[in-house]
Amino acid sequence: MEQVLSLRPFIPAQDFAASKRFYQALGFAITLDTPDLAILKQESFSFLLQNYYVREFAENCMVQLMVRNAEDWWARVDAPALVSAFGVREPRPPAIQSWGMKVGFLFDPSGVLWHVAGAIF
Repeated sequence: MEQVLSLRPFIPAQDFAASKRFYQALGFAITLDTPDLAILKQESFSFLLQNYYVREFAENCMVQLMVRNAEDWWARVDAPALVSAFGVREPRPPAIQSWGMKVGFLFDPSGVLWHVAGAIF
């Protein structure tokens, strides 16, 4: 039986260079960088950032990043700097949601919504 090695979403970028800088500001490292595609990684999680943008898709795209402790991960987020440097909406720090998880929310420069959620297992 084959083992799944990873599941990596493709995330759209309206301004490819700005999106790469945004994710680096969040602690992601670029492990592959081509004119049309970049792979960004943080610990065991990675995703593909594509130099491709469709507004309707980007603004309806959501990604959940599950972390051990939402507050610890969030401590590295400089929300005012993200808003100032990238023109993104104000990030919302982690709080218990109606479904029981502690989740913080942030939008990337293309409008993709990230749910940074504390592990519940």
